[in-house]
Amino acid sequence: MGPKRKRKTVVNHDTNEISDGKSKSKKRKREVEKVEVKTGPQASDRYTCWLMKSEPDTRMENGIDVKFGFEDLKACTDQTSYWDGVRNYQARNFMRDQMKVGDKVFFYHSNTKIPGIVGVCSIVKEAYPDHTQFDKKSSYYDAKSDKDNPRWVMVDVKYEYDLKRYVSLKELKELHISHKANGGPLRNIALFTKTRLSVQPVTEEEWDFICKLSEKPVDA
Repeated sequence: MGPKRKRKTVVNHDTNEISDGKSKSKKRKREVEKVEVKTGPQASDRYTCWLMKSEPDTRMENGIDVKFGFEDLKACTDQTSYWDGVRNYQARNFMRDQMKVGDKVFFYHSNTKIPGIVGVCSIVKEAYPDHTQFDKKSSYYDAKSDKDNPRWVMVDVKYEYDLKRYVSLKELKELHISHKANGGPLRNIALFTKTRLSVQPVTEEEWDFICKLSEKPVDA
């Protein structure tokens, strides 16, 4: 037998581990940092679809009928009207800071026997001072509003089309409850999460779902 061959000593300078030529050097474990990818709307995004509530039935305030339904909008010159009387700060902020010409709006009948969405209109003029805040005879008069720095704004809306059928609040609520459980399109709709707002944002997903819903029979 010849002389035994010496095993070659291998030094791994990355790990300072010593091994012989026959053994496999241990692999250094590397921690893989997981990078969270954020999805969904970013702060710079804005809504382009809305739901705006109005009362189609007669209701007197300070001797003035505040009724304004979808048929009233259609009867206006050029089927266009200003949207006055918004006196909620968050609703005002939506109108002032986000609404743009061309945005789509669901016209919603509120404070009526069967509340719901009746049709679609669009924004044709962006926010400007609401004159009713300075009118002492108006139910929307605000004595604290300054003409040099008006507190309240309004936009102009134009009739676009009637939905193929009326989409009631009852139907929307049933779908909202169902979608909360299964992750459907109406799971977070502002109509039920921001109920007090007369001007509400609508996501594109919600908009598309409701439009398709309006094309189906109620029992479908």
